[in-house]
Amino acid sequence: METFEKEAKQDGKKLYDYQLNDLKEIFSRIDEHPDNYNLLYQLPTGGGKTVIFSEISRQYIEKTGKKVLILTHRVELCKQTDRMLHDFGVNNKVIDSKVKELPNQDQYNCFVAMVETLNNRLLDEKFELENIGLVIIDEAHYNSFNKLFKYFEDRFILGVTATPLSSNVKLPMKNNYDELITGHDIAALIKEGYLSKAITYSYDVGLTSLKIGINGDYTVKSSEMLYTDYPMQEKLLFAYEEKAKGTKTLIFNNGINTSKQVLETFSEAGYNIRHLDNKNSKAEREEILTWFKETPDAILTSVSILTTGFDEPTVDTIVLNRATKSLALYYQMIGRGSRILPNKKTFSVIDLGNNAARFGLWFEKIDWQYIFRVPDLYLETIQSDEEIERNFVYSMPQSVRDLFPNSKILDFDIKARYKQVLAQHKRPKIVIEESIDNHATMCCENAEDAFDARKLAEKLDEDIKDRIRRFTYCICKSTPSYVQWLEEDYTRKLRIEIGKRF
Repeated sequence: METFEKEAKQDGKKLYDYQLNDLKEIFSRIDEHPDNYNLLYQLPTGGGKTVIFSEISRQYIEKTGKKVLILTHRVELCKQTDRMLHDFGVNNKVIDSKVKELPNQDQYNCFVAMVETLNNRLLDEKFELENIGLVIIDEAHYNSFNKLFKYFEDRFILGVTATPLSSNVKLPMKNNYDELITGHDIAALIKEGYLSKAITYSYDVGLTSLKIGINGDYTVKSSEMLYTDYPMQEKLLFAYEEKAKGTKTLIFNNGINTSKQVLETFSEAGYNIRHLDNKNSKAEREEILTWFKETPDAILTSVSILTTGFDEPTVDTIVLNRATKSLALYYQMIGRGSRILPNKKTFSVIDLGNNAARFGLWFEKIDWQYIFRVPDLYLETIQSDEEIERNFVYSMPQSVRDLFPNSKILDFDIKARYKQVLAQHKRPKIVIEESIDNHATMCCENAEDAFDARKLAEKLDEDIKDRIRRFTYCICKSTPSYVQWLEEDYTRKLRIEIGKRF
């Protein structure tokens, strides 16, 4: 096959150089392995995967006379792919839930199908797709596509994804694909002006209360218990006001209740915010997204429905108001803000789930070939939540420090004092007692009576939690119930000590 056409088009323009180079490499594999070969292609979100496989479809149909089948996992992606194929002049038919039979297949040279819909039709033997030579799988890291491989064993299969890592460690992608081709990485796309640069602001969040579900990610129930709590809502609002106030902001949550609580918190603070989830009707969704597009300071809080198939280049800030164990979801969420505009070269990421500590910064280089070959080894290198939290560095905010102008000693090194106490063969609890004494002194030095001192003690809540956390690391005992008891006991004893001094 003469595989490559230099005048490939993208919406009436030539494809970018990096896209043309990837086309060449992909078609070289199609030439070498026309049948029964599974190729995986990786390109970051925003790099133009849909553009590339639409052009591949056009050229493949033209040069082989065979048809192309494109599989997606969401309705939005079906529609997006359909529009792009038409832009490239590819006559295609979308196989959705309304399509029960295909009596006139000769009218089309390409089909776009939802994976579940097609699987049901093939199982029911409602129709058999004829003359398919190439199968393209969009968002190929989803395991739902695996059930269809048996129907296309003698076809060339091209999987396309931004993150070639299966969400299920027991189903690695190398089991279904013979080879991985990687395109431009995020750093290169930023350097060459194709993507905006992400500026990440991370806020430490204790995640030890979260539970892991059967899908390997944090459960919605445990996430909502943490993120709907008042302190987390306050932290979210503070982070927004500190780093993103007045910008067009997209907030991702793990749970509808959390998103609705965010709506209430921001509405009460006077901000222009809307909520969107999968229960909204099509008309409501379109109205909300139009509002979001046209409103410069709009805040949109949602669950996971906008991670794929959603493109709004005017987004200035992405807020990860959730933690995730999914590398794919991490990249997808941040990628929603990476589209570039003439007046937009950077965007902000506010991380409230320790995600950057878990996976690294979004634009950092990642060895996808290694992950493809040995995903289990890669997953073992990801830090646990406890390991991440051990590296938290708490710094008392200046606004809190200013409340204690008469105190010379505001900091207390729990770890260093613990080592001294052990060396002296004393009780470890002495460290907590001395810490309480330090906090009581701070409060009493800067108050006229016990009432004012106890009010000051309330401002030390984060400092107390940090000291307790470091102490539990030292004694290797950090169950959530024990930590909670220790915090309550510390606060009670601090109030008693303040009362004694007055």
